[in-house]
Amino acid sequence: MSGKIADVELLADSRLIVWNPAEAQTLYSSRYYGKPLGVAKPKEGFDTPLVLDPIEGVYLLERGVIDVVQGEDAAKVTPERLKALARGILEGFDDHYTVYSSLRDKGFVVTPGIKYGCDFAVYEHGPGIDHAPYIVQVKGKGDGLSATEIVKAGRLATTVRKTFMIALVDGEEISFLSFKWWRP
Repeated sequence: MSGKIADVELLADSRLIVWNPAEAQTLYSSRYYGKPLGVAKPKEGFDTPLVLDPIEGVYLLERGVIDVVQGEDAAKVTPERLKALARGILEGFDDHYTVYSSLRDKGFVVTPGIKYGCDFAVYEHGPGIDHAPYIVQVKGKGDGLSATEIVKAGRLATTVRKTFMIALVDGEEISFLSFKWWRP
C-alpha cells in the first residue's frame, strides 16, 4: 500500500474512526483493516464509518496510509503519540505491535482474536475469503507458559480447526511455536 487513503479521528476514549464511508470502504478493501460500524460480516460494500484497533492505527499511521487527527482543532497525531496512548490502554502493546507488524509486513491479514480467546486471528487472504488458519497468542521474553495454558489452547485450536501459535517476542526478534494435536 502506498499513499494516504484515509483521515482518521482519534476520539477522547481512544477509539479511531474513519468517518468518510468511501475512505472507510477503500481502507477495509485494501487488506481488511478495521471493522465497519454496525456491520458484523461485510461481504460487499458498506456505507458506514470504520473503527480501527489502536494497533492497526499505529501500523497504518507509520506507513503513511492514514492521517490521525484529534480535537476540535483537528491537530495531527504523531505515531509516537498514538503509540503512547495505545501503551496506556493495551497491556503489552509493544510486543503485540511487533508481532502484528511482522505478520502484516509478510502479507498476512491480522485481526483481533478475541472470539478465539487469543490475541490475533491470522488469515492468508482475508475474512470472508478464507478461514483464519492460525490463531496467535503473544508472549513477552519474561512471560511464563503453563502446561494448562498449552492444553487449553490446543483444545481450542482443534475445536475451531486452526493451528495455535505462540509468538515469543524478545525485542524485535520473534520466534513462533505452533501446536497441533497428534493422534497415534
